[in-house]
Amino acid sequence: MLKKQRAEHLLERLEQLYPETPIPLDHTSPYTLLIAVLLSAQCTDIRVNLVTPALFALADTPEGMMKIPVEDIRAIIRPCGLSPTKAAAISNLSKILVDKHGGQVPQSFEDLEELPGVGHKTASVVMAQSFGVPAFPVDTHIHRLAKRWKLTPGKNVTQTERDLKKLFPRKSWNKLHLQIIFYGREYCTARGCDGKSCLLCQELFPPKQINPASVK
Repeated sequence: MLKKQRAEHLLERLEQLYPETPIPLDHTSPYTLLIAVLLSAQCTDIRVNLVTPALFALADTPEGMMKIPVEDIRAIIRPCGLSPTKAAAISNLSKILVDKHGGQVPQSFEDLEELPGVGHKTASVVMAQSFGVPAFPVDTHIHRLAKRWKLTPGKNVTQTERDLKKLFPRKSWNKLHLQIIFYGREYCTARGCDGKSCLLCQELFPPKQINPASVK
């Protein structure tokens, strides 16, 4: 099966498996999504969803968050890891949103990536899931599966994102990146699949059939 054929097969099968793609991080606004995605760096979505209710009970807007002492933010988000850095970023980006963007989350990659603690992946998630702008955020699951499915050499996430965007229709990106994440978490895990055992790996790379006549 050629790469393009594998991509077409994946689009069809992942749509069958995951016709609905709820956003894994609980949020109520572009701002709360931005904060949740920032917290998810090197942390599971499940843990973030356990932490954010207490944080957003203190403040769920930039105007409110900028008034919360950084140490209070840090105390709540500590279970997410990297709490000193993340707490400072949450406080600082909230001030910038108020001072520079009228308290609104900007709807451009450039403005988002200028915010403290916000890299390209975080900006891509917000642009895709809050504003519907086609993007292909690449997390560890997508990076792993894109390499496993031989869709990209995957030397780094930048190359993986670039290759996937070329391979799949632009209109599919926002839903497809979540479908791949869901499949990677449920079936094609880092240790649970060797590239041959899960459903899609078997379909994409079926074992070669041995011709009995060739066996002496």
